[in-house]
Amino acid sequence: MIGVAVIGTGFGQKVHIPGFQAHPGTEIVAIYHRDLNKAQAIAQAHNIPHACNTIADIVKLPAVQAVSISTPPFLHYEMAKAVLQAGKHLLLEKPVTLNAAEAKELHSLAREKGLIVTVDFEFRFVPGWQLFSELISENYVGSKRLIRIDWLGSSRANPERPWNWYSRQDMGGGALGSLGSHAFDYIHWLFGPVRRLNAHLTTAIPQRTDPNTGELKPVNTDDTCMLMLELADGTPCQLTISAVVHASRTHWLEVYGDKGTLVLGSENQKDYIHGFRVWGSQPGKPLTEIEIPNRLMFPKNYADGRISAFLRVVDTWVQGIETGNATMPSLQEGVYSQILMDLSHQSHDTSNWVDVPDLTAYLPS
Repeated sequence: MIGVAVIGTGFGQKVHIPGFQAHPGTEIVAIYHRDLNKAQAIAQAHNIPHACNTIADIVKLPAVQAVSISTPPFLHYEMAKAVLQAGKHLLLEKPVTLNAAEAKELHSLAREKGLIVTVDFEFRFVPGWQLFSELISENYVGSKRLIRIDWLGSSRANPERPWNWYSRQDMGGGALGSLGSHAFDYIHWLFGPVRRLNAHLTTAIPQRTDPNTGELKPVNTDDTCMLMLELADGTPCQLTISAVVHASRTHWLEVYGDKGTLVLGSENQKDYIHGFRVWGSQPGKPLTEIEIPNRLMFPKNYADGRISAFLRVVDTWVQGIETGNATMPSLQEGVYSQILMDLSHQSHDTSNWVDVPDLTAYLPS
């Protein structure tokens, strides 16, 4: 059993704690919250032996071999750096840092220390996505001619939702960070690297109410992102992300090639893991659903689908720790996603196309 400390008690309590407690290879031995009383209450509620209110106390515990971090993005870099410097393996939520330079530093530190870092890019582990990936790899569509991706949701659509860190760009807020980080990873996973991109970011709700003061405060983060990507193989890719729209087709990927069409989509508004289906067609033929084989299905479905996918992420992390070999998605994939987010902001600020560096050249071998 790998002794794990959980840092972050929002998403951590909803997904990380139940996931680690259900996994046969991990045991939660400590919990962190900046308020010690809250840390102790959470520890007691989940039968966790240690509660701490500093990262230093967490990493000093001999029982802690590995740490998961699911705090807001602006806290990731310092927390992750402390964990890696202490020689602990790391499971990190996305976006991994606030910028690519910070992510690159963490990547170098992890390599220097020989530590396994896994990033929670969970779409790689969802059955429908895995089938979609297999079909792409088997050349179902042939030579790709166009990729279209729509990821549309209403999580920020209510203007009465209060102002918080998500409303501040310097804290890693915005739809590009929360959703675009995933999209950039799965585009790389499914279709390969990006050669250049052009981004336009907008904010539909420019002010929100501060829950502490009742005053309206400015929102300087994006809630809708329009991106054009040119992949390294020349394929054009159109990516639309929004967190402020009410749409029935919440997450949809379409790939058009000279031999066929593949579609992956979900209309599940409440659970962004469950509900994905795959359709395919040959030229001139109607789209037909392709059944997801049992070998790809989750062995157990949880009411919160994120736990089902997270357990598979933990599988890869545990495997990496036990073998000493990095498994994907590693921090390298987190760095690449962060590079594309940084360049999207640069493209938006300059209203220009921006070239994307080669990852192997960006990260020292």
